[in-house]
Parts: sequence; structure tokens; C-alpha cells
Amino acid sequence: MENLTYDDIFGELVKNSYHGDFAENTKKLNPKGESHLNQYIKYASGQGKKNKVVFKVKDCLPPGACEKDNCQVACLFHAISRNESGEIVIKEDYCTDCGKCIEACDYGCLVDKKEFIPLINILQDRNMPVFAIVAPAFIGQFGPDVSPGKLRLALKRLGFYGMVEVALFADILTLKEALEFDIHVRKEGDFVLTSCCCPIWVAMIEKVYNRLIPYVSPSVSPMVACGRGIKKLHPGAKVVFIGPCVAKKTEAKEPDVKDAVDAVLTFKELRIIFEAVGIKPELQKEEFSEHSSRAGRIYARTGGVSKAVAETLNRIRPERGIKIKAVQADGVRECKKILQDALDGKIEAANFYEGMGCIGGCVGGPQAIIATELGQKQVNDYGQEAEHATPADNLYVLELLKTLGVQEIDQLLEGEKASMFIREFK
Repeated sequence: MENLTYDDIFGELVKNSYHGDFAENTKKLNPKGESHLNQYIKYASGQGKKNKVVFKVKDCLPPGACEKDNCQVACLFHAISRNESGEIVIKEDYCTDCGKCIEACDYGCLVDKKEFIPLINILQDRNMPVFAIVAPAFIGQFGPDVSPGKLRLALKRLGFYGMVEVALFADILTLKEALEFDIHVRKEGDFVLTSCCCPIWVAMIEKVYNRLIPYVSPSVSPMVACGRGIKKLHPGAKVVFIGPCVAKKTEAKEPDVKDAVDAVLTFKELRIIFEAVGIKPELQKEEFSEHSSRAGRIYARTGGVSKAVAETLNRIRPERGIKIKAVQADGVRECKKILQDALDGKIEAANFYEGMGCIGGCVGGPQAIIATELGQKQVNDYGQEAEHATPADNLYVLELLKTLGVQEIDQLLEGEKASMFIREFK
């Protein structure tokens, strides 16, 4: 049990929990009572401050190893500093729990709290429906032979009631974003910023570039829309989001949207869970139940939101004179530049701003399993397989909206029927 990593600890805890001998076997993970292993066990089992995600578990080892201060450089909001003794300190008032510092740390000093262990009893009892909702970046992450249908059955074996692709609700948000653009961009010089996907992009706008908030589309993320949609259709259900992003754990806890998602897992965590309990997704039978459009599926890569909204706007407002002229920011550095340029009025030709905190988009997230380029290809190929290019042509999406109480797409903009899809930024 020597040299256990944080992921090793998490896998062992999952295995112990599913075998029903959690307490006894957990003690064996740290027979010498090492402090950092105790911390690993604590956060891997879901303990710690309720609304916090990122924690420091030990000082940098070996001495001087962090002389480049990778975690400080990675932090977008100057939340990491060194005290008088030279130890790394997280300033909680500044920290947004985005997880960028964890990605930068090579020594296991910083970790994100895992949220799966508290779910295990619920999944095993199967008395309460628990839905897995998977980010659009999921395709291909668990191997070339793992289709959406096989992943769905693997999750059902794990104890989930069902699996829903978040891309389906990205379709709905695409309609809403197209309508928002139609209302707010009426002349040359007008512009909007998408709010849909990336919590890092949103946090940057709220905390650093807040003068741009009036230009942000007042929409929840597809994750939030999906969680709320499921809970409206299945009262009492629990919802677990699965994606490549640590920052989604923080988004799910924000006060105005915390009703939507009960827990967040990452792709790497799910792979560890499957391995710990002996489930092989590639060996499951095939099951077909995919209804999302190409528009929703390509949200997972940089430029996907812009393309989806532009094509949908052309579909629902073909006579419109001013078309979408999009500019995308690929990664944190470009996000900062594009937002500053927007403040300074330096991108006169653009009227739709899209930002992704990870290079390549969600497929380049820190908890993605496959390489970014392969992830982009898989997403594009899966998009091409969709029966419909836009949600405006997708009868399943339009019927889903009616089931949720939205009879006409224009009702997505305001009123009680649209409230589940609306977020006001302050």
C-alpha cells in the first residue's frame, strides 16, 4: 500500500464500499497513519467543507520542487500564494474551485473532492431513481468500442436508473441563444457573449470582466438545464453529471442553480469506478436511444457553440439581415484577451463571443481520458451521425419542450415556462 496516489485511494474506497466492508478495509489503506493519506481518504470519500471543491493536502515535495510555482501561474484569480515560510496557501475568498491548480500540480499536493462514495448506498438500494447525465464530450472517452448505448447499460449496471445526453438540452439552449441574439443584436456594433457551457469563462466574466455582464446571454448551462428538466419530469429523482471538468463541481453548488445537479463525476473518476467494481463498458450489449442534434453534440469542442447557434439562427430566422459573426477564445489566455478586447472595443467585426477555458474545448478538459485532437474528431464524427443538423428540425427536441411546458420556442425567452432555462448574472 506504499506510494498510493489520490486516484488509487479513490478506487480502493469505491471497491470497499461496493463490497460492504468500507470501514475495516479503509483502515488498511493507511496503516502508518500518514497525514496526507488521511487527507486523501477524507476528500476521496466526499468529506470536507460542503461547498468547497479544491483542497491542499500536503506541502510540496521534495523541497523546492515547486520553485516554478506552477499552481500559482495556473490560478486565474490569484487565489494561491506563499506564506512567510514559503508554503503554498489557498486564499478561499479568491478561489473559484476551477481546478486549474490541480491540473498544474505534479506532486499530489492539491486535490478535488470526490462525490461518488455518498451516492453508493442510493445506487445500490435502487429505491430512488438516479439519472446519469453525460457531457457532450463523452463520446469516445471510454474506448472506441464503447457506444452511447453500451455506456448507458454500463451505468445502469452501476445502479443508475438511466442515462441522458446533455447534448439534448444543449439543443434547447441553442434555440434560446439564437433567439437572444435575434433580440439583442439589431445593428452593427451590438454583440452578445454566450454563457452556455464553460464555468471558467463565466467566472472570469463575473469576477474580472464584470462590466461585460449586460452582454451575457441570460441562460443556464446545458448541465443545469438537463438536471432541471429531468427533475421536472421525474419528481424526487437525483441527477449526477459526468464530464471532463472539475469546475462543474463548483458550478453545481452555486446558490442560484444548486437545485439542478446533486453530484458531479469526471470521466477519469468514472473509469476508476468501472475498474473498481469490474464493469467493462465495451462488453455491454448495444442499446439505441440517442435523440440529440448535431448542434448539441458539437458543444464539446471550441467553435461548436458558435456553429450551432449560427446554423440554428439561419434556420429559424432565414430572412435576418445581420448574421452571426463569431469569435472564439480557445483556452484561458485567449479568453482573457478576447474579453479585454471586447471591453476596449477592439473586435468590431464580431457580434458573438464564445469562450472555452480549456484548449480544444471541453474535450481538452483536465479530466478527459483521450487526447484532445482525438476527442474533437470523435465529437465531430458523432455530430455528423445525428439525424438532424439543428434543434429547429428535431421533432424530439420540440416535443420535449412541450412536455416541459414550452409550447412555442419564443417562450424560451421569458416567463415562468422559461424560468428553468434562465440565469441572471450579477
